[in-house]
Amino acid sequence: MTFPEEYVDFGRAYGDATISDFLFVCGPRTLQSYAAMMGPRMERNPFVPGEVLPTKGGMLLWGNTVEGDQLFLVDQGGRWTVAAFRRNWADWYESDLTLLEWLRQALTGRIAVDWLPAWPERHTLVPTGR
Repeated sequence: MTFPEEYVDFGRAYGDATISDFLFVCGPRTLQSYAAMMGPRMERNPFVPGEVLPTKGGMLLWGNTVEGDQLFLVDQGGRWTVAAFRRNWADWYESDLTLLEWLRQALTGRIAVDWLPAWPERHTLVPTGR
């Protein structure tokens, strides 16, 4: 299985991390166990439009929010873009941004992501033990 290079680089740099006690990112250590736990649930969810890795051609489930939103990377022909199942909205969100583009823009308020909090000027990125 080949993971998106951007995710691999982010995971190597930060591992498992939490951003401002709201956004949880699965690094290489927890990705497989998290996907095994949440992947089947997401595949049964009527708002999630596809299968989840390790299913061939599936989406990469890379994190979640404290609100229970599930964060994905979707392969758009070699370019992996951020999507999410928004739990409190009971819908599917799609962006045309890669992981780092989306994080940068969402955390600086450059994109209107109304299901995320208003972020502080500085974010705390903390490696976690989960």
